[in-house]
Amino acid sequence: MASEADSKKHDWQDDLSDDIARLLVQIACELAEELHPHLGRLQHVTLKSDLDSDLGLDSLGRAELLVRLDRAFKVHLPEELLSTATTLQDLLDALQLAKPKGKLEQASDSLVSQTRLPKIEEPVTASTLVEVLCFHAATHPERCHLKVWQSDTEEQPLTYGALHQAALTIAQGLLEHGLEPGDRVAVMLVTKPDFFEVFFGILYAGGVPVPLYPPLRQSQVEDHLRRQAGILKRAEATILIVGDELHQVGVLLFGLVSSLRDIKAVIDLKAFGHIEMPVPADPKATALIQFTSGSTGDPKGVVLSHANLLANIRGMGEALEVNSTDVFVSWLPLYHDMGLIGAWLGSLYFGVFAFIMPPLAFLADPSRWLRAISRVRGTLSVAPNFAFELCCKNVRDEDMTGVDLSSLRLMINGAEPVSPLTIDRFSKRFECYGFKPEVMTPVYGLAENSVGLAFPPVGRGPVIDHIDRVALARRGAVIPAAPDDPTPLSIVACGRPLTGHQIRIVDDAGHELPERMQGRLQFKGPSATAGYFRDQAKTAALFSGEWIETGDLAYIGHGDVYITGRVKDIIIKAGRNIYPHEIEELVGQLPGVRKGCVAAIASTDSQSGTEQLVLVVETRLTESPALTELSNKITEVCSASLDVPLDIIKFVPPRAIPKTSSGKIRRAATKALFEAGALAAKPKQLWLQLVALTLSSFGSRIRRINLRLMALSYAGYWWGVLGVMSSLVWGLVMVLPRRRWRHRVVHIASRLFFRLVGIPLELVRDGSLVGDTARPKAGSELTKERVPSERVVLVANHSSYLDALVITAVIPGEITFVAKAELSGHIFAGPALRRLGALFAHRTQAAGGVADTKRQSLVAREGQRIMSFPEGTLTRMPGLLAFHLGPFQVAAQEGLPVIPLTLRGTRTILRGGQWFPRQGHITVHFGDPVMPKGSDFAAAVSLRDTVRAKILERCEEPDLAKEQVLIKPSKKVE
Repeated sequence: MASEADSKKHDWQDDLSDDIARLLVQIACELAEELHPHLGRLQHVTLKSDLDSDLGLDSLGRAELLVRLDRAFKVHLPEELLSTATTLQDLLDALQLAKPKGKLEQASDSLVSQTRLPKIEEPVTASTLVEVLCFHAATHPERCHLKVWQSDTEEQPLTYGALHQAALTIAQGLLEHGLEPGDRVAVMLVTKPDFFEVFFGILYAGGVPVPLYPPLRQSQVEDHLRRQAGILKRAEATILIVGDELHQVGVLLFGLVSSLRDIKAVIDLKAFGHIEMPVPADPKATALIQFTSGSTGDPKGVVLSHANLLANIRGMGEALEVNSTDVFVSWLPLYHDMGLIGAWLGSLYFGVFAFIMPPLAFLADPSRWLRAISRVRGTLSVAPNFAFELCCKNVRDEDMTGVDLSSLRLMINGAEPVSPLTIDRFSKRFECYGFKPEVMTPVYGLAENSVGLAFPPVGRGPVIDHIDRVALARRGAVIPAAPDDPTPLSIVACGRPLTGHQIRIVDDAGHELPERMQGRLQFKGPSATAGYFRDQAKTAALFSGEWIETGDLAYIGHGDVYITGRVKDIIIKAGRNIYPHEIEELVGQLPGVRKGCVAAIASTDSQSGTEQLVLVVETRLTESPALTELSNKITEVCSASLDVPLDIIKFVPPRAIPKTSSGKIRRAATKALFEAGALAAKPKQLWLQLVALTLSSFGSRIRRINLRLMALSYAGYWWGVLGVMSSLVWGLVMVLPRRRWRHRVVHIASRLFFRLVGIPLELVRDGSLVGDTARPKAGSELTKERVPSERVVLVANHSSYLDALVITAVIPGEITFVAKAELSGHIFAGPALRRLGALFAHRTQAAGGVADTKRQSLVAREGQRIMSFPEGTLTRMPGLLAFHLGPFQVAAQEGLPVIPLTLRGTRTILRGGQWFPRQGHITVHFGDPVMPKGSDFAAAVSLRDTVRAKILERCEEPDLAKEQVLIKPSKKVE
């Protein structure tokens, strides 16, 4: 390298004395000149030169630069430089700190033994993701679930047991921070064990995870954060979880999104212990909101239930013949469906060992992916088409020393259009390293069906259909190309629908088309979404009866589906369909054009009203002669190869075309910028972007401060009213001579309290609203009708410290409450409760419990109404705990009816362990009386189970019957 440096002289060499700096600049210049030969030799490049504006290095260009620097200096540069480095000085600083490259570990018996695990059964009875992890954690907690790549010589393992315990801990932290069932929690974490723990922690707490992608380029931070803020607003996320390295990003998003209550680091959520068991989940409940990439418009939140995800995972596993002895290697981002569901959750379900790499690790050195497959003897892997192209281009033979890819059963290719040329190049390039062509498996899927929809038979290999381009474009007919056709259209088969799923092809009128006719692809099946999150208009457009629109054009041949393009992207010109991706791929190969940075769009001419075919091309050329020459080449290529006449060719500088997080062209956004004349706008400097974001956040911050002040004011007022009224009521209870008068005072004061603090009490019978605080007479009539004045047992769920106050407010007359024995010794509550005739229950003393039941029976015989909360305690976590037998045994022995009361809303206003009240409304449901069917122990148990089932049905909270809640022993009360 030193001799090469001496042979290639640049102007900057006289200004640099350091050998490392000199070689760094030379390598960067050589790469830039290779990528942009039309610019000639670069001049005046220094360590302060910008990687974007001065050297023209996009994401893939930077990745190639890191690879070359690793090789030249024999070091490992951190992958984070892909997003953080802005100048050559940044790279120099990293080189000076980099560790020497060690010897790469190849597959060995000891390493393979860690990944090839014994065969286990899959959780076939699990109906939720929560049950899946609980199954694995209970049956084989020490089994290694996955390893996360840390460096070329280091991985971090995660067992099923460790994942389960970490999720329980994070769930507790989320509940401590006020997470309510169904709340959306945004997750912006890099690929580390934290992501997996947080994802299941959210599910364990009853929340809904919303994965977000971290910012990849500092130069585009404003556009990135505004898109992420839009997603957070649509999801109405209440909590954002970020890593330490993304804290400032979280702060900016917090200022832009008013629904966010908290930004939390993972360590913040691990400071509260752990819940004993996950909040039970309903199979139909939302398990994930997966936002689409937005390549054809704004991102949409796809709502996926536990049942959807498990149906898709099981269907894909059947199609791919997956079992627990497989080994899955993935570098796909965890914020996209193929990496999250296909690679990780699929591996989790089947007990497959997963080797997970960060996307930046792959982009910085694509050979890492192939070496990882060889090292762990991977049998399954997955990637989009561009990854295979990148491997063909950047992986050298010296990078593949000792690599053996023969262990692969399936190499899944999906998530973007599959190129026949790419898969052929990849298969031939790596066949000498054991890669078998039949392993390549093109598939089709979409977020609206969880992830996968169509898969080919295992081991079949790619099937490519060569068809007549003109017939398809003009009539939608799929006719085999003639042998002498110079420009056939080659389309890859993507397989057949998963078991239980159906696909069909329809015309514009919705009529089903026969095989080998192009039309709109529709599907249905158990993996299909119910719609987009809180977007009725787009959900309505998604469905065509019971079928779901994919937005793709396709045809079916011999049972296989062939994708020809996106409906929204298709451009109709002179009566024929033009497919943008074909033009983009062809033009992207030309010198002077940035590959992957071409967008074909249709734009309406404002004067003639006709639709024009516009080609937006990113290039670094600036001189008119060069641009004219490139324009002529583009026109010639499109005309000769595709017979496509272009109306407008628009040249723009690098990074002018907007893209999604996965690198797809955002054609709708490109069209909007083109028609607004804003495509060539120069990107802002980083500090200007940060200033713009900060200014944009002021409105949201002011609103949040106002809401916080209002909440503080309300809480202060709430406690003030309670304090004053409690003092007055306590005094009256202590001096009034008759018990009936005391209860009358408490009843009136309770109703007045809820009116003064603005909390409506709604009384419901048989699902209908009967009375509320605005209609006390109707409510009084309901309680008289449903609650006898004597000889009855009332039971209710216990969600909040407010529950007893609610009961006294809605039920007039004397009530004998059963209170915990600890309150007997309280300086204020004890005397007042005794004056009201309350009974005290010993919750942790067996002998005391028997005596308590006897006392309650005696009181019942005297004709008094007994009110009990049979859960015996309350928790922060939403859900109905197991019922104690006491009140039901009293009812059975005395032959008393039990009236189930269901309270909703009290937990939201004031939950256990929290003293900050919030505004809300409370509903009290009066159930029908339930009579015991005997007086023995079995009758009491049956009565308890019947009443609990009725309350569980109406409380709209999870069933926590198996939850073990620790109750501290009560002090002995004389």
